[in-house]
Amino acid sequence: MPNPLSARPGPEALPLSVNTTSVRHTRSTSIVSRDVAGETIVVPICKGVGDLDSVYTFNPLGRSLWSLLENGQSAEELANWVATQYAVDAELAMNDVQSYLAELQEIGLIRTV
Repeated sequence: MPNPLSARPGPEALPLSVNTTSVRHTRSTSIVSRDVAGETIVVPICKGVGDLDSVYTFNPLGRSLWSLLENGQSAEELANWVATQYAVDAELAMNDVQSYLAELQEIGLIRTV
């Protein structure tokens, strides 16, 4: 896949989804996310304190997807964005996005809405 754009994607970068009943994913409210020196750093918050044993960073694609999750997106919307931005097969994009979302869900960084 080509290198992602240096600018963070905005909601306008996503194609409109035909299926509006899709499960949407958004960032957990129990995390803090900051961009520091060109990297996105995510720290879960436990009892008001950052869990420094669980600090997460993302590769460039993960960072772009994380940015898009700020406003809640479906797997289909994210996969469409990946397929468009990286000129990859839609099925491959969907498989990769679903794996990414499953990992984020498992460690508690996102929730479904």
